[in-house]
Amino acid sequence: MFHSFYGWYLKCQSDTQTLAVIPAVHSAGNKRTCSIQVITDHDAWTVPFAADSYRRTRENIFIGKNRFGKKGIYLSIHTQQLTVRGRLDFGPLLPLKYDIMGPFALVPFMECRHSVRSMRHSVKGNVCINGQKYSFQNAWGYWEGDRGRSFPKTYLWTQCCFPGGALMLSVADIPMAGIHFTGIIGAVLWRGKEYRIATYLGAGIAGIQNGTVRVIQGSLELDARLLEASERPLKAPVRGNMVRTIHESASCRASYRFCKEGRPLFAFETDRASFEFEYFS
Repeated sequence: MFHSFYGWYLKCQSDTQTLAVIPAVHSAGNKRTCSIQVITDHDAWTVPFAADSYRRTRENIFIGKNRFGKKGIYLSIHTQQLTVRGRLDFGPLLPLKYDIMGPFALVPFMECRHSVRSMRHSVKGNVCINGQKYSFQNAWGYWEGDRGRSFPKTYLWTQCCFPGGALMLSVADIPMAGIHFTGIIGAVLWRGKEYRIATYLGAGIAGIQNGTVRVIQGSLELDARLLEASERPLKAPVRGNMVRTIHESASCRASYRFCKEGRPLFAFETDRASFEFEYFS
């Protein structure tokens, strides 16, 4: 039996509003379905679609009348619970210099593989969700993806665009060849320079609990702290089935501190962070 999923996460954020969408396709045995999840500052919806409404090209995902890709997003969803209509145009994408998975991109049979398609890009346009207008004029976007069989059993993920830069960090339990290890992948863009933080570069966890993580890699140190959650339920895959409920704060209060050789490059608190913190004690 074949179990798999493939999905993108596209977040758009202004100074006052946040919209994230997750188009995905999932297969469990002979059953193949697709879905679009819509997340805002205050709500989250999962909209199922028939498998034949999904189509993917090199640059776009199409689900029904909805389109997602490097040029932007077009949304046209009409159900009893949710009506979404609008278009968001993206400026030039800012991809990483190389695959966020590093050498692990070549390892077969991994449970979940992550990708980062754009750390930061401009967003312009309007979307109406159940009668409420979401306007993005001087806004920023972020775009990542996941594929595999299941989401990690335990993990932390955070992402934030901020003046002068952007960051993402994921810490997860990785099963491989009968063993488990803590995998770290992250990237920090700051004043035009890219810093990569990852297990394959020697990164390690100095501490992780209660929504707080500290990662050290040589002379680099990144601290992320969830200060006030605003969690919304999302669906996540287990062996291709979208049966797990996780909780994401698409826009919440958090603080970040990034140091090199003991000197802070930046330290700030924001209410525009995104955070997921699943089951670490």
